[in-house]
Amino acid sequence: MTSHPIATSHVFSTILTALLLLIHSSATATATALPVNVWPKPTSISWSSPYTIATLSPTFQFDSPSSPSNHYLSAAVARYHRLISSERHRPIYDTTTTNFSTSPTPLQSLSISVVDLAAPLIHGVDESYTLSIPNHSATAANLSAATVWGAMRGLETFSQLVWGGRRRVPVGVEIRDAPLFGHRGFLLDTSRNFYPVEDILRTIKAMSHNKMNVFHWHITDSHSFPLELPSEPGLAAKGAYGRGMRYSVADVGRVVQYGYEHGVRVVPEVDTPAHTGSWAGAYPDIITCADKFWWPAGSPWADRLAAEPGTGQLNPLHPKTYEVVGNVINDIASMFPEPFFHGGADEVTPGCWKADPSIQSFLSQQNGTLSQILETFINKTLPIITSHNKTAVYWEDVILAPDVKVNPAVFSPEHTVFQTWNNGPNNTKLLTAAGYRVIVSSWEFYYLDCGHGDFLGNDSQYDRPPTSSDVDSNGDVDSNGGSWCGPYKTWQKVYNYDITHGLSEVEKGRVLGAEVALWSEQADGAVLDARVWPRAAAMAEAMWSGNRDEKGIKRYAEATDRLNEWRYRMVGRGIMAEPIQPLWCLRNPGMCNTVKPFVAQ
Repeated sequence: MTSHPIATSHVFSTILTALLLLIHSSATATATALPVNVWPKPTSISWSSPYTIATLSPTFQFDSPSSPSNHYLSAAVARYHRLISSERHRPIYDTTTTNFSTSPTPLQSLSISVVDLAAPLIHGVDESYTLSIPNHSATAANLSAATVWGAMRGLETFSQLVWGGRRRVPVGVEIRDAPLFGHRGFLLDTSRNFYPVEDILRTIKAMSHNKMNVFHWHITDSHSFPLELPSEPGLAAKGAYGRGMRYSVADVGRVVQYGYEHGVRVVPEVDTPAHTGSWAGAYPDIITCADKFWWPAGSPWADRLAAEPGTGQLNPLHPKTYEVVGNVINDIASMFPEPFFHGGADEVTPGCWKADPSIQSFLSQQNGTLSQILETFINKTLPIITSHNKTAVYWEDVILAPDVKVNPAVFSPEHTVFQTWNNGPNNTKLLTAAGYRVIVSSWEFYYLDCGHGDFLGNDSQYDRPPTSSDVDSNGDVDSNGGSWCGPYKTWQKVYNYDITHGLSEVEKGRVLGAEVALWSEQADGAVLDARVWPRAAAMAEAMWSGNRDEKGIKRYAEATDRLNEWRYRMVGRGIMAEPIQPLWCLRNPGMCNTVKPFVAQ
C-alpha cells in the first residue's frame, strides 16, 4: 500500500468550504450557496484564490487519444460527455451566502492524455490521475493519467465538479489523486435469489461512480446454479430456479464488457467443495447429503449438515467429481478474462461428509480425516485453476477453519490470495503474517445483508415476552437484531473500519484491499440499490483516500454532509440509494451533528 499527500489542514478546510459553495448570479452579487461534492474525496486538492467559477461552453468537448489496443477510453469519454450534457444536478445546501468571481470565458474542452493506452485492467494497475482546471481566461482543462483506468477515475471526478442548469464548474482547481488500495470491491450473491443482468449492470455503473473496481460475482451456491456452461449444460438446466433465471454465455460477456467499459474487473466465484447442493440435480452421485434437512431435529449444532438451509457438498473421493469440476473451471476461465479466479472453499461442514458411506469408510478403514479429504480436493483442483494462468482466491476457512482445513504449505503465496471474513483484524493478521495476500471482507463491518433478521421459520429463540429483557440463551443481552451477523452495518460502521489495524508495515503491504458483500437470502433486485448504497460508497472512500484527515483523526463527521449530498446525486443518476439523514440536515449544515467528544466505552 502506498500513501499520497493530502493538503494541509488550512488549505483543505478552505478548499472544502469553497467547493461546498456555488452561486447563481454575477461575481459581486450575494447569492444562495449550494454544495459541490467529489466522492470519494481526492487525496490532494487545491483551489486558488480568488475562488472563481466558469460555465461550460455549449460546444464543450473532450479531446482524447484513441488506440486500437484499448477502445474502453473512447467508451468512457462518450459516456461522460452524455452524463455532463444531460445531468443538471442542483445541490440541496442553500443556507449560506458567499461571493465568487465568474470567469468571462466559458470552458471549451477537457484535454485528456494517457501515458500507457494498452495497460490491462488487472490488480495493481496504475489508477492515478491529475486534473487541472486553469483560472480566468483559460479555455481548456487538462486530465493526465498513467493508464486508461486512471483517466476514467479523473473523468468521474470532473463530472462531479459540474453542476446546475448552466453547467458551472470551479476553475483554478488542481487535483492529484490515486487510491490507497488497489482492490475496492463489492460481492453479490446471485444464487440465493436471482438478479437480472440489468441489476448487475446498474450496480457496476454505480461502482464506477464511486471509483470501485472489482465486482465479485458469487454466481452459484447450494440454492441454485444459474450459470449456463457449454461443457456442463445440465448444471444450469437442473440447478437454476427456472429458464428465466439463468445467465447465458452472452450474458456473461455483456457483464464483463460493461465492466471493462466502466473500469470494473469482474471476478467469478463458483464455490466448492461446500455450497454445491445445486449440482445434485445433474450429478447426484458426486454430492453428499443433498436435499436433506440442514439441522436434524434433536441434533447438536456440531452435527448439522450445512451452515444454513440448503445442503450438499462435493464428494472429493468420487472420481467423477474432478471431471465435472475441471469442466466447470475450464469454461469459467474462458468466459472471464480476469486473472483472479475465486474457488470458494468456505464452510465445509463435517456432518455432510460424514453422512456419505464412501467417506465413512475412508474415515474408519483408512484412519483418515476430513482435512485430508479437503486437501485431496484442493490438490486436484488448484492446479486446474493455475493452469489457466489464474491467481486462485479462497475464503480463509480453507486454512483457518477450526475443524476441516488444509495445510498452508499447499498454497503458494505467489499464486494464492485469501479473503477473510471472520474475527476482524485478527485473521487478517494471521494470514498476512504467514506471507499471504489478503482481501478483507469482515462480516462485523462489511456484510450489507446483516441486521434484517433471520430467514429461518419457527426460530423461537427470538420469541420473548414483551416484558422480558432482551436476553439470549447464554444470558447475554441480545443485540444482534435477530440474525447471526446483526446488527445492521451502518455507513459509519463501514467507513470507520481500519482494515490494516494491528499490522506491521510489511503485513500492511499484503492487504490488497476490501470488499463489502451482499449475501442474498433476503435480497433481490427490488431492494438491491438501497441495501448497497450509500454504504458501499463509504467503503469506497475509505479504500480510495482513507477515513482519516491529515492529523490522523477519523473524518466520518466531516464526511456526513458530503455523503448526504452524494447520495442525492446518485439518486439523480438512477441509483436508488437510501437516505442517511432527513433532508432538513442537508439544508441546515451542522445542525444534525453533536459537539460532545467521543468517549470510548
